[in-house]
Amino acid sequence: TEEKEQYETRHDFKTGEESFSWPQIKGTFSQKTDKKTGTKSNLTPFHCEKSFKEHGNLKVHMRVHTGGKTFPCQQCGKRFTQKGNLNRHMRIHTGEKPYSCKQCGVSFSHNGNLYRHMSIHTGGKPFTCQQCGLSFSHNENLKVHMKIHTGKKPFTCQQCGKSFSRKGNLNDHMIIHTGEGRFICQLCGKSFSQKGSLNKHMTIHTREKLYTCSQCGESFDLQGRFEDHMRVHAGEKPFTCQQCGKSFTKKSNRNRHMRKLHIHTGEKPHICPECGKSFDRNGNLNRHMRVHTGEKP
Repeated sequence: TEEKEQYETRHDFKTGEESFSWPQIKGTFSQKTDKKTGTKSNLTPFHCEKSFKEHGNLKVHMRVHTGGKTFPCQQCGKRFTQKGNLNRHMRIHTGEKPYSCKQCGVSFSHNGNLYRHMSIHTGGKPFTCQQCGLSFSHNENLKVHMKIHTGKKPFTCQQCGKSFSRKGNLNDHMIIHTGEGRFICQLCGKSFSQKGSLNKHMTIHTREKLYTCSQCGESFDLQGRFEDHMRVHAGEKPFTCQQCGKSFTKKSNRNRHMRKLHIHTGEKPHICPECGKSFDRNGNLNRHMRVHTGEKP
């Protein structure tokens, strides 16, 4: 039998505002009634400013605040606040890809991945950093980039006081103190102190390759790599060495050439998002990041 909804109400006759309290989800909400028309406003939780017309929709929303994840995946154990999110997650296991690109036919398991893929055809980078003008094709990339400017590090290690911009980096850092590496990636051997960190790491191996070359069929997970690859087919070499005139398809190849054969440029374009230290090569930055994450090489 379905559990009966139980909630307490309070009415303010002066303002016409009515409050609802659910003991089960520890939430209090407001609803105003127009004295002339008798029309009721949407239910609004005091936690945030979102409002809802139906109690059921409000209850689903409140799981965001209470952390209630009542829908578990039977395959991997991951839990979700809504059944719809669980259904979308299940496509990872079933391999279902219902969203197809009308221009090239490539299919995706999530609508968001299709949306990101479409930037190949449109060439758009609509997300621009207001601080430095750098543009991105995806809003997620812009958010990660902004941490360089804001310097926000809300996740602090309780043992040594070191702070991090991402919770995952803090979790990985804790290996330094605990010495634990209980969760091991079976594909590359990296070890992690928490299962969540391992799951996040696994996306490196499993994430969809959104960008497919129409000429040779090779696929790429990042738009930048796809664009570099397409220059090989087009014969484009837009990056020229100012010292000797040699041209390259990739900026990184031109910079590497400059460092090896000509006077050192002093350029250090690879910046650590945790401490701001700069490096001339991406590989050096990756090795440096192990100091923050505690990952084993």
